Amino acid sequence: MNSHLTISGGATPPPRAPLYDLQAISRTFPFGRTDVQALRDVSLAIRHGEYLALCGASGSGKSTLLNLLGLIDFPTSGTLRLEGDDVAALDEVRRAECRSRKIGFIFQNFNLVPVLSALENVMLPLHIQGQSAAQASARARHWLEQVGLEGQLHFRPDRLSGGQRQRVAIARALITEPRVLLADEPTANLDSRTGDGVMELLASLNRSTGATCIIATHDPRLMERMPRLVRLTDGRIVDDCAREAA
Repeated sequence: MNSHLTISGGATPPPRAPLYDLQAISRTFPFGRTDVQALRDVSLAIRHGEYLALCGASGSGKSTLLNLLGLIDFPTSGTLRLEGDDVAALDEVRRAECRSRKIGFIFQNFNLVPVLSALENVMLPLHIQGQSAAQASARARHWLEQVGLEGQLHFRPDRLSGGQRQRVAIARALITEPRVLLADEPTANLDSRTGDGVMELLASLNRSTGATCIIATHDPRLMERMPRLVRLTDGRIVDDCAREAA
């Protein structure tokens, strides 16, 4: 039997391309009369649906790499492809569209609008996309229920705990149904119990939605739970370990 055919006789589909494909990526920032190299010759493939951590000490390059994956920043050299597209070839309009439709951001400091309720904060990305208030409200309610905040829809951020604010930020990131969730130190401002709850929620959402979840962290307790760790030191990948999550 031909090894390239299925048992039913149909052609075997080609393997799916990685969600992200980075080849020899470097990122340099000017600093006075010298340059600081934040990333050095980074090559990395990330598959659809993965749940992984970028880890390392402060200054290791993990946040710089996260910004590149989020199309917020550009590499100085090398090639970064998202779903097969070379992002360097995208104009700013297409890059912005990619960011808004394919990528959800979860920020360390939540970045919630203080004068808006939890519901209104989560609705914001859909307002920006031009969806009606009724559509945006219905979807925001759905995602706030998914993260356990159906009882706090109309609370402003100052009436929410740190863990609840982080859950609002997660719901806001998910409302556009992105292919990718990027989280920058999502447990840094939380106590250990609340942080554990946030990580359990992210793992559950990764399984239920299929969204790729990429977390930048230096929290050893969080790292122990991740099925894949990409460790950076001085802007280089020094270890890329897939394993059973603890």
